Amino acid sequence: MAELVYRPVIGAALTLFKALDLKIDCQGSENIPRSGGAVLVSNHIGYLDFVFNGLAARPQQRLVRFMAKESVFRHKVSGPLMRAMKHIPVDRKQGEHAYAHALDSLRSGEIIGVFPEATISQSFTLKSFKSGAARLAQEAGVPIIPMAVWGTQRLWTKGRPRNFKRDHIPITIRVGEAVEAPRDQYAGAITRRLRDRVQELLEAAQRAYPVRPKGPDDTWWLPAHLGGTAPTPAEVKAAEAH
Repeated sequence: MAELVYRPVIGAALTLFKALDLKIDCQGSENIPRSGGAVLVSNHIGYLDFVFNGLAARPQQRLVRFMAKESVFRHKVSGPLMRAMKHIPVDRKQGEHAYAHALDSLRSGEIIGVFPEATISQSFTLKSFKSGAARLAQEAGVPIIPMAVWGTQRLWTKGRPRNFKRDHIPITIRVGEAVEAPRDQYAGAITRRLRDRVQELLEAAQRAYPVRPKGPDDTWWLPAHLGGTAPTPAEVKAAEAH
């Protein structure tokens, strides 16, 4: 079936990125299978992460169906687009419906995109992973493809205004080799192994990132352990509890 919306949206995104003069460095796309189902798993640091995750699959001529919170599908602009691109709404009160939808899609040969942290990490470090991605891969009998993005938080992230100026912001993407999800293994163990792999890819993306903060007022996008002024995971947790 022709993708009457998804491919034009990709074209529009690429045009925007060219206008913004984004410097996109993507390595490892060959690890995304050219056919068959797979679960694509990424860290989550900005609202546009799913766009760059999807671009990583473009060299393999694959389209990724992302699981996203249901409220995005109720928006008058994003809602019709998300449905037309066959993304999957997640109602956290009735998650079993989204899970069943994703499972059917995997079995039909689709790539499903999952953010196992479930929300944007305001510390820009990895939060704990939920086990849904591992369970989906196990039940569908498909591999998990780990990846990491870096720099996307500088465009648009939680608690910060959008930055769609022509600032030549670099975006670094690293895609890793598949993590297998045997049915006879505990999903929690697969999830821990998966998180470790995403952490390795994130650190590789951070090392490869070509710019550093321009001054004291430009350190917000770096995590505290790298010398930035982003809140620590403990500070984020305390603020959320409050």
